[in-house]
Amino acid sequence: MNKFIVIDGLDGSGKDTQVNLIAEAYQKKGRDVTIRSHPCSDNKFGRKSKQALLKTGKLNHIKATIYFGLDAIRSVHMYYYNSDVDVVIFSRYILAVMYLPDIVNTITYKIVSFILPTSDCMFFLDITPEESLRRIGSRDEETEMFENIESLRENRQRSQKFTYNWNVVPADDAPDVISQKIIDKCFSTD
Repeated sequence: MNKFIVIDGLDGSGKDTQVNLIAEAYQKKGRDVTIRSHPCSDNKFGRKSKQALLKTGKLNHIKATIYFGLDAIRSVHMYYYNSDVDVVIFSRYILAVMYLPDIVNTITYKIVSFILPTSDCMFFLDITPEESLRRIGSRDEETEMFENIESLRENRQRSQKFTYNWNVVPADDAPDVISQKIIDKCFSTD
């Protein structure tokens, strides 16, 4: 693997949109791009994470996070360490630990970010909770446990504890404005 890019952010921040725009930019440069959008539906960990996200309660909250982590670790193992892969873009990655209880999320983040690979092209799409909720409401998908104004506000505040070494990009802007900032940074580190 030659280039590792991570896009993360609150629900509705435009992660998958940005992943696709970045992939397109790299493909135009003749690069081979692999995308992993977590939780992934191609394995049992991703499917179990998604199932738990569509439910409520503390047990499902923890199950969603643990299965998500296993799904992301699987992706790292399969793609990050694969010399046949050129550009790998993850949508959602290690910031999922911020959804764990405050007692353990900070220490878990430090451990996870030490053990799992990181990159200078890790981006957090910082969207206001109100814009996030508006975008979520315009999708034709089931609502997940964190997709309400209280959770969005809490998790945006929480994210500040974890994104100190990330590239934080305002995400209320138009998708092309956001992607240009990300692409410029990624291309400058190739």
